[in-house]
Amino acid sequence: MAALKLGCKTQNFDAGNSSLKKGESLYDTVKTFEMFGVNAVVIRHTENEYYNQLLGKINIPILNAGDGTGNHPSQSLLDLLTIRQQFGKFEGLKAVIVGDIRHSRVAHTNIKVMEKLGMTVYTSAPDEYKEEGYSYVQLDDIIDHVDIVMLLRVQHERHATSSIQTVEEYHSLYGMNKERVNKMKDTSIIMHPAPFNRGVEIADDVVECEKSKIFKQIQNGVYIRMALLNMVLGDITD
Repeated sequence: MAALKLGCKTQNFDAGNSSLKKGESLYDTVKTFEMFGVNAVVIRHTENEYYNQLLGKINIPILNAGDGTGNHPSQSLLDLLTIRQQFGKFEGLKAVIVGDIRHSRVAHTNIKVMEKLGMTVYTSAPDEYKEEGYSYVQLDDIIDHVDIVMLLRVQHERHATSSIQTVEEYHSLYGMNKERVNKMKDTSIIMHPAPFNRGVEIADDVVECEKSKIFKQIQNGVYIRMALLNMVLGDITD
């Protein structure tokens, strides 16, 4: 949508039905598109730092739309835009990121960037979703102190087994419901990178409550990606 709003022509690539399935390397695939004449590629890949095998070999811009469990730069930018719109600053704000810290590229990127901008970041997660190196808290112990509650999607496809046996149990311990909303500070907001699981990370009646900025994040995502595309394609369109 961001590309279309800028007047670009887009071409989707289905990796599941491509030459990648026949053994073609990622480099060969991207180089082929470069030779086709595309002006930029947007890549989401299951491998962390996949782009290292392309840098210095591909002569068109590569926009990272998420690499494995590593980074999600454009999501972090749209999150930061949403926070800036709400608070007008970053310095001194407190956030808690809730859910699958271990596998979340959103969490990994946002924790690093938020702390660099002067924010305090807490994490809350079941044991099997934790990753060493972060400050873990109980959600109910911190919810009335933070400015931002950022929920992460429960990625059912990643977790065949879990100590939390039901979605109801997860929602009870880590989900955002009306009771927890009522404990939040008046100015605090709820965020989620989407797509979200209603009744798991967030109750149905909370998704569009006054504190929820989830759909605003989605809208800001288009603007941020328009800005990124305009930045890398500017010389071409000029």
